[in-house]
Amino acid sequence: MKLCIIFPPLPFGWTPVAPPILEYLAALTRREDPTIEIELISASATPEAIDKIQCDLASISILTPTAVPGYRIADALRTRGIKVVFGGIHASSMPEEAKSHGDAVVIGEAESAWPQVLRDFRAGQLKPFYRGEQLPLNDLPTPLYGKLGGGHQFRVINTSRGCPYNCTFCSVKPFFGASIRFRPIEDVVRDVCAIPEKMYINGDENIWWEGFEQRAIDLFTALKGSKKKWMGFGSLRPVLSPSGSRMLNAARESGMLTAWVGWDAMTDEAQGIWSQRQNRCRPREGCPYLKDHGIDVSLFYMLGAREDSIDDFKRSVELCDRLGVSMHPSLVVPYPGTELARQYEPYLYKELGWEYYTGAFALFEHPDPAMTADVREEKFHQTFLELLSLKRVWLHMLRIPLAGFPYAHLISLMSQLPIRKG
Repeated sequence: MKLCIIFPPLPFGWTPVAPPILEYLAALTRREDPTIEIELISASATPEAIDKIQCDLASISILTPTAVPGYRIADALRTRGIKVVFGGIHASSMPEEAKSHGDAVVIGEAESAWPQVLRDFRAGQLKPFYRGEQLPLNDLPTPLYGKLGGGHQFRVINTSRGCPYNCTFCSVKPFFGASIRFRPIEDVVRDVCAIPEKMYINGDENIWWEGFEQRAIDLFTALKGSKKKWMGFGSLRPVLSPSGSRMLNAARESGMLTAWVGWDAMTDEAQGIWSQRQNRCRPREGCPYLKDHGIDVSLFYMLGAREDSIDDFKRSVELCDRLGVSMHPSLVVPYPGTELARQYEPYLYKELGWEYYTGAFALFEHPDPAMTADVREEKFHQTFLELLSLKRVWLHMLRIPLAGFPYAHLISLMSQLPIRKG
């Protein structure tokens, strides 16, 4: 039996980040049945491989912006008699839709369901739907690093799942649950040490949860021996907690170069609409503190919501200049399965397919007549290109803490110039 695990092409082209589901699902497969032949395809990196697929079963993991190309791949494979199983956040949110293009859909997390999928396929009894349970993360296998080609330079490591916050735009809580489940620290260290490259990405929703600062310190202390550099997503409030300085020192000593911080919206009014988070902290308070500890900061935020104004586009550029951080905006995306999608459903442009859900298109009506879809998209592209102008990219390089030289400086270039091109 041969299994092909596929990650469809990303909307803005290839990136050097290896899709984590590929090598991880390969490891789950190998643990269940070592006799299965496995092929991994990242379609952005090796698009020519799609037309050459020869397998018995194909697994396709889809996000919302990759759903349409994922369905096209599945339709083509099924015409050749290849069975297709869908998984991922989009398939879990829209299982009936995914099933119309495949033979089976895994809803939720894969660990409890994937072995049964493989057994049922071998027996010729593939079921239409499989529901994964949210299990403790005590026995996850190390991904099969080295099986994926395509020149990927960064692997993604996850140390926890789940999120207790109620952000209306986010699909993490609906998919992974409201409780934070941590992996054993020794398992995380094992996986990090197995990565063939010198740098990696911590893919957690939050690398330091409020109330769990000591766990973060213990993790960073244990990772110090790996001698690898890394970056990850972190909220600001734990940074300013009584344990914040000790936690940041431990993070820096473990090889942390950059913190990617989500700031959702430009105004307090919009912030309140997006979420009921208790971990709010203004960027002008938390960002300088991170930089004082030798950690660079990239701020991710959204523009163009129904509550936003046209002035927010200009305001975001001014914030970038004041803070001296790199800024990465996105137009608001009401992803399926989220509370925001439910709230915005009456206003959605129904003619736009999932391929428009990339953060670069206006997807819904705005109450301000001046904020037409064309205006929002034009202002977004103007803002993005201004924030990622060569002048600003180089100025930001000069502001990166010297403690991160040269890795943080290279990462800054690699995370901004390709995005500008895309």
